[in-house]
Amino acid sequence: MIDSGHSDRTGRRVTLRPVDDDNWRAVADVAPHDDQRAFVAALAARYLLLTERSDVWNSLAVYADETVVGHVMWGVDDDESRWIGGMVIDAAEQGRGLGRATVRTLADWLAGAGRPIRLSYHPDNKPAAALYTSLGFHPTG
Repeated sequence: MIDSGHSDRTGRRVTLRPVDDDNWRAVADVAPHDDQRAFVAALAARYLLLTERSDVWNSLAVYADETVVGHVMWGVDDDESRWIGGMVIDAAEQGRGLGRATVRTLADWLAGAGRPIRLSYHPDNKPAAALYTSLGFHPTG
């Protein structure tokens, strides 16, 4: 379990946990709002499949206390930088600061490797741009 002590705005502790036999169905069913599907997969199941078929990406379940609320994945690039990708917070859970707490938790953990941490997002995804900029990430093109 990855726990950096971050909480959402309702006070729930946000942790990242391996996807396993007990939680994979709940993670696979995570779905964003319909209008976000231009930027992320319609279901987190797509990211789970990607991590099963790739040597680069690793999936994590996002928990608020003991409830699965999302998915995020991370990987290591050829230059040893760490990448955050495939973050989806379930539509019913959005607006509570879970995305912010998820990125902070994962970035804190990835920082332990002493390598740059990077992420990408669709250029038209203004909420993602605002979130990542507020967390100290800078656009590089």
